[in-house]
This record gives sequence, C-alpha cells and structure tokens, in this order.
Amino acid sequence: MSDLMLAAASGADAAAGDELAALAHLLFACGQVLVLTGAGISTASGIPDYRDEDGVRRGRLPIQGAEFRASEAARKRYWARSMLGWPRLAQARPNAAHLAIAQLEAAGRVAGVLTQNVDGLHQQAGSRRVIELHGSIHAVRCLSCGTVHERSQVQEELERLNPALAHAEAAALPDGDAQLEPDADADFHVPPCGRCGGMLQPDVVFFGDGVPAARSAEAEQAVHACDAMLVVGSSLMVLSGFRVARMAAQAGKPLAAINRGLTRADPLLALKLAASAESVLPRLASLLLEGQRG
Repeated sequence: MSDLMLAAASGADAAAGDELAALAHLLFACGQVLVLTGAGISTASGIPDYRDEDGVRRGRLPIQGAEFRASEAARKRYWARSMLGWPRLAQARPNAAHLAIAQLEAAGRVAGVLTQNVDGLHQQAGSRRVIELHGSIHAVRCLSCGTVHERSQVQEELERLNPALAHAEAAALPDGDAQLEPDADADFHVPPCGRCGGMLQPDVVFFGDGVPAARSAEAEQAVHACDAMLVVGSSLMVLSGFRVARMAAQAGKPLAAINRGLTRADPLLALKLAASAESVLPRLASLLLEGQRG
C-alpha cells in the first residue's frame, strides 16, 4: 500500500473515531437513551434485511395482511415459505450489537428498546425492556379463539402435513421467509388451530396492517420518557419506525443514528454514523461505560 493510501486510510479511521466519540458524548450528556432498531442490526446474525443502502426495497413485495386472511392460496404460499425459512431464523443468535445494547441497559444507560424486528434477538441478548412494534415471529395466534401457539409447535405440524416439501432447499429471505418456486405450494396443507380449528396467523404485524393501539401507546410513552433516541440498523422507511423517531425529534430530544445507508429521518438527525451496528456499538458501549466510571 502506498504512503498516500496509508495516509488516507489513517485519516478515515481518525474521522470515524471522532464521530464515535461525538456520539458517545451526545448520548452520555443526555441521560436515558431509547434505542430503536431495525433489520440492519440482525444481518450479522445471518438474517437478511429488506433494503439496500439507498432505502430501496429488495425483491418482491411481501404478502399483505388482508390478502393472507382472505385468500387460501396466499396462506398456503406464506406458510410453505415460512416452513422452509423459519428454522434458520430460529437458530440465529444475537451478535455484538445486540449484546452491547443489553450491556448498556444493564448499566442504566439505555432506557429500553423499540424494535421493528420480530426475531427476538434482543431478548436473547439479555435486554429486558423490549417493545416489539411488529410482534414476534416465534408466536402464532388463532384468529378465531385467540389462542397463542409456539411457532416451534406449528413447525412440527407443518412438516408432518407436508413431508415432501419439508426439507427442500430454499434461499433465506427476511423474517423467516424463503424463496420458493412458483406453484410449489399448490398442494400445501395449512394446519388449523389445534384448539378450535380456526385460522392461524403469525403473531406479527403484516404489511398493510397497523401496529396494535396498546403497543403504539406503549411506544409513545417510552418516547416521552426518554432523553434521547438512537436509531440502529433502520432506514425508517416503514411508518411505524419513522413515526416514533419523528416524535422524539419534534419533542426536542436528540436523535442520532447508526445505519450504513440512507434513513427517512436524515434531516432530523443530530448525528449519524454510516457504519455497521456490530462494529460500532461495542465500541460505543465501552466509551459510555468508561465515561460513567469516570
């Protein structure tokens, strides 16, 4: 590597270090920080995200909630792909970013986590105050009787009813989805609720559906109670996430972000680090905890 290239790399590292120090100073001065996370925090755990660095959605549009509930074909398509994709998501483990947030919460530096993710990795990492805006992929709810089933139990039934497809190879997609050839699900059997025979739906907020009112109110209360918000791994292109970030900014609370690409809230940000969460958050946690001890 030439001297010029070495100097450029050294300058870039110094600039990144300055930005990180500035973020640590901002958050330390603010007190209680509410962390808002999106799919980008879980990519290092092997879970694909939805968007590129320009915030543009990759691949096909997901099944809409109304379509899932109205169309048997849509339910077959969803559950066939989920049967193949969910095991990989179920085996995912928290990465350094999740662990750093849990460490900061335990030290009293993070007030809680609002997550748009449905993977449950924050809880696995040890975070205790987690609001799952879009629900959990690890639970399945009956739309008739309201019974909540463990997704692992539903998986066993899906595989029992569809042995020919159960071990097919399929590329992983976000949130436990998988790429499946057209018409491969034509003969797929969807299990009913084991209690009443009703329709089963994953306990998540589908695209086209709204966040439940009680959960929205809980998220709003968390925003009101915090001193600052840190967005991690989210483009905030989905309204539920952007809405709470905008609420914090409008309340005069510092809003910062760690995200590799564009976010919908860029004009509202006090500071932004264009970097991966797993590389930045452990270093940020060290700075904040050192400042606390000092």
